Amino acid sequence: MALSEFAKNYHEKMFPGYKSKFLETDPEFIERFDNFAFDEVINTIDLDDKTRFTAIIATLLGCQGIDEFRAMLPAAMEFGVSPVEIREIVYQSVAYLGIGRVFPFLRAMNECFTAKGITLPLAPQSTTTTENRREAGTQAQVDIFGEGMRDFWKGGHINLWLADNCFGDYYTRKGLDYAQREMITFCFLAAQGGCEPQLTSHAAANMRVGNDKEFLIKVVSQCLPFIGYPRSLNAIHCVNEAAKQFEEEKK
Repeated sequence: MALSEFAKNYHEKMFPGYKSKFLETDPEFIERFDNFAFDEVINTIDLDDKTRFTAIIATLLGCQGIDEFRAMLPAAMEFGVSPVEIREIVYQSVAYLGIGRVFPFLRAMNECFTAKGITLPLAPQSTTTTENRREAGTQAQVDIFGEGMRDFWKGGHINLWLADNCFGDYYTRKGLDYAQREMITFCFLAAQGGCEPQLTSHAAANMRVGNDKEFLIKVVSQCLPFIGYPRSLNAIHCVNEAAKQFEEEKK
């Protein structure tokens, strides 16, 4: 068995001129993995490359794949994911993963940008102030989840923080739209596992902003090589449950 021509060519697009040392130390593994991840999966799952790599970057944050994240950032930029978009993915992940898990990724991102000659800090993307972040966050929740979220923030301090911090500080930023933000949130949750109720809720939210069931299954399938089968199967179960809820809401 050898690397397929498609896998070779796709790897060259991701990492121009780079030859993995694993080809020398672990050729059998690389042949199987690359033929699967960079040929079979890509030729089965119909996603544009920018969306594909946006999902991969978010998934690597969720599963704590720091070394693969570091390797994949240049590839994501090769396929059109901008530095601003990458930064938005990393920033938003703090609300779902916590700074304890995101800190190494923040550092890796900035090291990658510096190595590529990208001037830091990047242009500001915030649209809220200390005074209006709660109201703006609530409006984002309403826009995504529906009018029932209008007074959600009144249900206790965690609900308030979800409105002013999670949504008011992050979802209101420029750089990514609601559909992109819900997709990356879905990836954070699917990849870390153990939060299936939230994953089901955000799968339904994805559907409300236009990321339908078929799209979400494509995202899970694309990210399977990076998170494995158990979490991928759990995510697909949550997508199916969310689709049932979404259909009920429309009746």
